[in-house]
Amino acid sequence: MHTTNYVDTFIAVAPDSRAVAAEAPPADADKPSIAARQFAMLHDHPYEFTSDDVLFTVYADRAGIAESDRPAAREEFFSRGQACLRASALGKRYGWGTHHDAEGRVALVPMGSAEYDRLAASTELTQTAAMRSRRG
Repeated sequence: MHTTNYVDTFIAVAPDSRAVAAEAPPADADKPSIAARQFAMLHDHPYEFTSDDVLFTVYADRAGIAESDRPAAREEFFSRGQACLRASALGKRYGWGTHHDAEGRVALVPMGSAEYDRLAASTELTQTAAMRSRRG
């Protein structure tokens, strides 16, 4: 069983991000983007979900998987490796860092905030960044 969860980690905004401040991804009520769905889960529920919870829920919602079928679908989903939140547009394009606590639960942290600066400077957390959008 693979996992995308991080523990005691801060994922900073990608070094090549064009974001100058954190912003919510555009919300299309008819067909919300993956980033908009991730944002809604994490922004409204800090430290409630793990990365695995967020990634699978967004996948299952988009695929229309019934609640009763989700346990088996989740097992199948994580039977192979999945891209983690480092690959999310939230950190690559929209200016959001993510803090993963000791239990692997995630909270969004807006770039430019005092909390972002504090977490980015912490020596008690593993520090990494969202993946670059471009090679080079």
